[in-house]
Amino acid sequence: MDYSKTASGVLSGVGGEENVTSLVHCMTRLRFVLKDESKADAAALKAVPGVVTVAQAGGQYQVVIGNEVPEVFAAIGKISRFGGSSAAAEPADEGPKGNLFNRFIKMISGVFTPVLWALAGTGLLKAFLSAAVTFGWIDATTSTYVVLNSLSDAFINFLPLALAITAARYFKASEFTSFAIGAALLYPAATALVGAEGLTFFGIPFTMVNYVSSVIPIIIVVWLQSHAERFLYAKLPAAVRRFLTPMIIVLVAVPLVFVVIGPISSVLSGWVGAAIGWVFATVPWLGGAIMGGLWQVFVIFGLHWGLVPLFQLELQTTGRMLLIAPVFAAVLAQAAAVAGVWVRARDKNLKSLAAPATLSGFLAGITEPAIYGINLPLKRPFAFGIVGGAIGGAIISLGGVFSTAFVVPSGLAVTALLGNGNMVFLGIGLLAAIVIPFLLVVLVGFKEPSAQAPAPESTDLQVLSPVDGTVVPLSETPDAAFADGSLGQGVAIRPRSGALYAPFDATIVAAFPTGHAIGLRHADGAEVLIHIGIDTVKLGGEHFALKVTSGQQVAAGDLLVEFDREAITAAGYDLTTPVVVTNPDLYPTIGSPASGPIAHGEPLFVAVAVEQVVAAS
Repeated sequence: MDYSKTASGVLSGVGGEENVTSLVHCMTRLRFVLKDESKADAAALKAVPGVVTVAQAGGQYQVVIGNEVPEVFAAIGKISRFGGSSAAAEPADEGPKGNLFNRFIKMISGVFTPVLWALAGTGLLKAFLSAAVTFGWIDATTSTYVVLNSLSDAFINFLPLALAITAARYFKASEFTSFAIGAALLYPAATALVGAEGLTFFGIPFTMVNYVSSVIPIIIVVWLQSHAERFLYAKLPAAVRRFLTPMIIVLVAVPLVFVVIGPISSVLSGWVGAAIGWVFATVPWLGGAIMGGLWQVFVIFGLHWGLVPLFQLELQTTGRMLLIAPVFAAVLAQAAAVAGVWVRARDKNLKSLAAPATLSGFLAGITEPAIYGINLPLKRPFAFGIVGGAIGGAIISLGGVFSTAFVVPSGLAVTALLGNGNMVFLGIGLLAAIVIPFLLVVLVGFKEPSAQAPAPESTDLQVLSPVDGTVVPLSETPDAAFADGSLGQGVAIRPRSGALYAPFDATIVAAFPTGHAIGLRHADGAEVLIHIGIDTVKLGGEHFALKVTSGQQVAAGDLLVEFDREAITAAGYDLTTPVVVTNPDLYPTIGSPASGPIAHGEPLFVAVAVEQVVAAS
């Protein structure tokens, strides 16, 4: 299930966030209280992937999801003020978590991820165009070149506008107010002031810096904007805050960038660019070895996002990217290592995985299939890739090779490096990055995973009665989602006592805090839901005493829940208790259902495994 897609569809189907008064969830369903139930579209909701059915009862509009309702509830919390991580309607924003470094990496990832592929795609086009000019295929004085150069350069030149939008989404600020700030930084009349002397703003002297292709100023100012918007919305009268808030923010934020943030970030960016230049000028082999050897390690831990802004800072301040050149060696080395696995492996499944991973790594620079699927689990190929990347990266950087366009390092994108630095060193470095790990993998080898025994087939499961009572067909349950079998096949029991027992040896996979429902899983894979009564979640745990916790192992006959049958009935709740199998992919039907009076521990029904169903048919 795509939880975000399901959450969006559900929220739209109930009439949008503005039609929701509150939202809670129980074991299987989202329980909305709507301002106007007529605005909900039952047909549209049932068509949403992941939605089983809908029901209206007890003043609630219920959307039945099944076992994955907590994940959908959490996904709704990401797109609205309802939902979240608990069964209560509350704001979804739980604030930043983790240490400062982790939060920084998460922020950079959130801001850059949406623009990365467009940035890389136009950068690759720029690389091809540069190669075409180098080899004399296109004349740089023609209008054709001007058009191609414009469409390959435009995105990176106006990068602050793109980052204004993504940063606004990350920091939950107004996107178009952020866009207005970014547009002011790139406004032609403002950029014309770059390098001018004697500039003042109401008597405050400032230096206009170049914001073309910049990254740091817009991210900082949008972060400040997000806090300012929340403050102004809380303080300004409702009648005027929608237009006064963006007016005040733009009026304050843009001069703040011009006078303070921009100049400071420009100085810091200059220092960073100079430091990178110093390393690659003084000990270039070391910088190349670190980037070439450890880049894929950075990727595994998500630390590479901290370096992505440095690529752009280096390009903005120096007009070239020395940092990115040895990354080509890192990427191609892992691709070469998985190519070695492709050649050396005896296992057909391993070969079939290695083949597309090799092509993906070499051509597109997408090494995740190679790393996570093959090299890292096999250990040696990943280590050999690090060795090849470090050696190749060191050689490339010794040649002073650089790129003038942001690209995703790959075989296709090598054109971004052509003509930039010593091409002999580039060729030797790339060759070393490819040949060394390939030969090490082929000659030294690796330990292939032993063939795993096939998973045991599911077998039929005898489900015992969890409660004393009277067995009735599931269709007699006064709840449509259970009655029509949408939540699984099974039976219902009308209890005559107040104790619920384990119907088989199991793991408790869901013990709802209110005690009204229990989910269990047998070792063979059968999953069973027991729901004590209808709509009893609204009692909030009153009259229920839960005796187990999620993850606990129980034996058949162990006490799971005690409940006050008389008090629940007196409160107006129907105690009909469905007992259903919730994973029909493995257990599509039941057999030998009991009927009439039954005591706990007596056979209730048999959950029939899919293999048996197929055999019978």
